[in-house]
Amino acid sequence: MSAKQQGFKYQDRVLIEKMVIQPPYRHERVFQDEGCFLYVKEVGVRLLSSKDNLLVEGREAVLLKCDTYFMDIVKRTDEREVEVIAVHLYPEILKKLYIHELPGLIKGHQGNAPTKHIADHEIIARFIESLEFYFQHPSLVNDDLLELKIKELILLLMQTKNIGSIMELISDLYSPRASSLKEVVGLHLYSNLTTAELAKLSGMSLSSFKREFKKQFNDSPASYINGEKLKKAKSLLMVSDLAVSDIAYEVGFNDPLYFTRIFTKHEGVPPSTFRSNHLA
Repeated sequence: MSAKQQGFKYQDRVLIEKMVIQPPYRHERVFQDEGCFLYVKEVGVRLLSSKDNLLVEGREAVLLKCDTYFMDIVKRTDEREVEVIAVHLYPEILKKLYIHELPGLIKGHQGNAPTKHIADHEIIARFIESLEFYFQHPSLVNDDLLELKIKELILLLMQTKNIGSIMELISDLYSPRASSLKEVVGLHLYSNLTTAELAKLSGMSLSSFKREFKKQFNDSPASYINGEKLKKAKSLLMVSDLAVSDIAYEVGFNDPLYFTRIFTKHEGVPPSTFRSNHLA
């Protein structure tokens, strides 16, 4: 529900930051003309954007490219805090740090590759530990140190066989691709995103999104998306032994009671009765 933030600025822009978050929480962040290295400690989060629907577990990281992202931390039974560390990769700063190397680095690499998921890796964990030391002693941090930490991160990522992803990310900073409405809706059909959030990921105003949605799907966003979620829920009720509450989360309802109400209204019987009728 809340977040505590601590960050280091470089030339008046936050370059490295740490957030300690208490779930449930949804945080919107726009990475406009920048990339970002995001590391999650211990407890996982889900990242949603126009191109990604990605679960990042504890001690894992991702390389994010230009987009609007929603960081979704849903409270179930685990109430532990979530700690996230972000290193922002601004094109103008990368140009400064790699004044001679950058053109050669991006040459031959194509942008628009999927967001790179970096599994638990000891080298990256050690880098994060070094950042923790500076969060505990912020008076030691200056621009020279921050430049060194950015170059260290990129060097370490290359040594963990992520050189291609680093180059693709840098290339994509200069040639971002807009996702279509259908791509965004298809990717997040079972996410618990509002119509306004889907519109933002599609790069549209809410009114424009609703008009375009009606043209492409011949239905309103709420009606179409809830219908698709309920179709998947019915299938899971018939073929799996998942609890009703788990099915609610699986199809994108963060409130099992609301899921039960909308399912009952649509099908005429509660989910548990629907399951019993189809298992008989």
